[in-house]
Amino acid sequence: MDYAIAIATLKQADPLLGKVIEQVGACQLNQTQHTGDLFSSLSRSIIYQQLSTKAANAIHGRFLQLYPNQPVPTAMDVLKTPDEVLRSAGISRSKALYLKDLAQKIVDGLPTLAELEKLDDESIIQTLIQVKGIGRWSAQMLLMFRFHRWDVLPVDDLGIRAGIRKVYGLAELPSKKAVEQLGHQWKPYCSIASWYLWRSLDLDNLKKDGEPAVISQ
Repeated sequence: MDYAIAIATLKQADPLLGKVIEQVGACQLNQTQHTGDLFSSLSRSIIYQQLSTKAANAIHGRFLQLYPNQPVPTAMDVLKTPDEVLRSAGISRSKALYLKDLAQKIVDGLPTLAELEKLDDESIIQTLIQVKGIGRWSAQMLLMFRFHRWDVLPVDDLGIRAGIRKVYGLAELPSKKAVEQLGHQWKPYCSIASWYLWRSLDLDNLKKDGEPAVISQ
C-alpha cells in the first residue's frame, strides 16, 4: 500500500503528529495484517484483549497448540473443547465463554469476511458486537488489520490515549471524547494516525511487529 498521500496529509494537518512520523519512519501498518477466516481473526482479538502483546502472543500460541493437527481451530473444534482445556492454555474463564459464544454464532451463520467486507465500517461493527466479548475495539482491530480500512480511530484503546498524552504533553490520559475531537484533523486517515500513536510509545525501542504495545477493550 502507498501511504504517501496519507502521510503528507497528516503532517500538514497535525505538526506534532508529523514529528512522530518523522521519528518513526515509514508506515508499516500493511505488514501487520491479520490472516485466516472470521473465526480465526475474532478469536485472536478475544484472546488479546486487555493484555500486553507479549502475554497475548504466548497465550494465543498455547491456544493454537491445543489443536496440533491443523493450522488453526475451527468454530466446531472450539465448541467441542472443554472449558478446562481452554483454561489450561491461559485463557480466562470469561474469554473461554466468549470463544464459545463466537464459535456458536459462526456455526449459526454469522456473516463471513467476504460478506462483511461489502459493508461500511459502522455496519460491520454493529454486526460483530452481537458476539459476547466483541466490543467496538475488537471490531475496529478487524477493520484496521484485516479489512485495511484507513479511517478507524479506536478511542477505547489505552495505547492510543497514552500515545496522545505523550505526543501532546498532556498531564493525564485524554478522555474518549477528547480523542474523538483530536481525531477530526486526521480524517480520512485515522488508522494511519493510530498506528503512529502506538509506535510513539516505542520510540526508544521500536518493535518490528507493528502491534499495539498496550491494548484495551
